[in-house]
Amino acid sequence: MKQHHVFCTRDIQHANEVVALTRESGVPDRDIALVARADIELGQVPNERKEADTDFMPAAVRGAGYGSLAGIVIGLLGLAIVPLGALGIALMAAVGAVVGAWASALMGSALPDPVRRKFKEQIDAGRVLVVVDADEDTQKMLEQRLGERGAVHLDHHSSAAMR
Repeated sequence: MKQHHVFCTRDIQHANEVVALTRESGVPDRDIALVARADIELGQVPNERKEADTDFMPAAVRGAGYGSLAGIVIGLLGLAIVPLGALGIALMAAVGAVVGAWASALMGSALPDPVRRKFKEQIDAGRVLVVVDADEDTQKMLEQRLGERGAVHLDHHSSAAMR
């Protein structure tokens, strides 16, 4: 299973050297991304290298679950007032799921990705992070090779999303 691995570089030139070495090490382009301060990303990072993860999908799934649960509870409470029946409870659950998913997805899309949140100080200082999705063996090899070139492996553990 691939994991996100984050390497800190001095600047965009150093990041480009690290990306080239990562590609030479057998990591496909789609598994390499860069995270930097907005002014650096806008002017110097190609779109295909930008890390664009947000909490959108996980938030939508959580919202749908909690919204369904809230809809069922409201439907059951509504039974005490008006006889809704099973169809009414199912309708309330469906409405709750839609509203919960919508509201949670909106909130999740507004959150920056976890790498950006965790390493905000590094990014604000003008360093460029190279995010590599790799298995454990590849990561160990990259840690050594990239470390020899001055990239610092940062402590970050999360599963790589399917891109």
